[in-house]
Amino acid sequence: MSPGDEHDSFGGVGGSGQTRTRLPEGNSGDVYGGARRPVRSSRSLLAVVGVVVLLVAAIAFANRGGGDPADAAGTSPRKGAPAGDPTAATGVRPVKAKTGTIPTGYAHDEQGAQSAASNYAVALGSDGMFTAGPREDIVRATHDPAVADDLVKRLDASYSADFLTSIGLDENGTAPSGLTFVSRTVPVGAKVLDYTETSATVEVWCTGLLGLAGAGSTKPVTSAWFTLTEKLTWTGGDWRITSSSQTEGPTPVNGDNRASMADEIAAAVEGYGGFTYAR
Repeated sequence: MSPGDEHDSFGGVGGSGQTRTRLPEGNSGDVYGGARRPVRSSRSLLAVVGVVVLLVAAIAFANRGGGDPADAAGTSPRKGAPAGDPTAATGVRPVKAKTGTIPTGYAHDEQGAQSAASNYAVALGSDGMFTAGPREDIVRATHDPAVADDLVKRLDASYSADFLTSIGLDENGTAPSGLTFVSRTVPVGAKVLDYTETSATVEVWCTGLLGLAGAGSTKPVTSAWFTLTEKLTWTGGDWRITSSSQTEGPTPVNGDNRASMADEIAAAVEGYGGFTYAR
C-alpha cells in the first residue's frame, strides 16, 4: 500500500505517565465546556496527499470563526453499519513493549489491530508532532517502513515556520513564555472494518483538544470530534500504518459545563498524563 489521503486530528501522548485502560463503549458531551460555539473545520487551506497528521485541524484552529450551533448535533447511525462490540477484558496482554513513549508490540489479531490504531491516533495527534525530531520518531514508530521515509519528508515541509507561527508557536514548535501548547487526542471507541492475517482497516472515534492555554492566550484550547480510518499492515511482528484518513464527527451536542479559565486548562494538561488505549 501507499500513503493515503491526508487526515487531520489532534491530541497527544500526554506526558510520561502512561496508564493502560479499557476503551469505553462511547461518550457524549463537550470535553470541558459548553459555552463556546462549535468550531467549523476549514479543509480547503491545505492539500498534502499522504500526510497522516493533524494539519488541517490545526490550520482551521489558526483561522477559526463561529459555526452554526446546529452543526454540533451528532449524526444518526448508518443503516447496516456493524454494531460496536462492548469492551471487555480478554486475558491477553494488549501491548508488549514501547518505542519511546509509544506502545508497540500488539497481538496478531483484531483486538491487537484496534489497540494499535487507537494508540497510534494518540501519538500522531500529540504535541510531539510539532517538533522535527520527535515528529520523525513518532512517524517511524507508527508507520510501515515502506512509507515512513516519504511521509517524514512531507511532514517536514508541511510543518513550516509560517504554519507554526499561524497557530501561535515559534519556528521550533515552542509555545510563548507563560503559555502551554495543548494537542491531545482521546479515543472514545474503535471497530474493525476489514481484517486479514496481513492487513486491517480500523476506525477510531476520537475527541481532541488543541490550542494555547494560559493567561493572555489569543488561541484558547478548543475541542473537536472526528473519526480516523487507519489502514494497517502486519510487518516486522507488529501492526503499522500504511495510510489514514479522517471524517468529522460523530459530534455530541454540547453540555452545560462552564468553560474553564485558561490557567485551569493549563494546570489540567500539565497535571494529567495520557493513557495507553487497548481492547
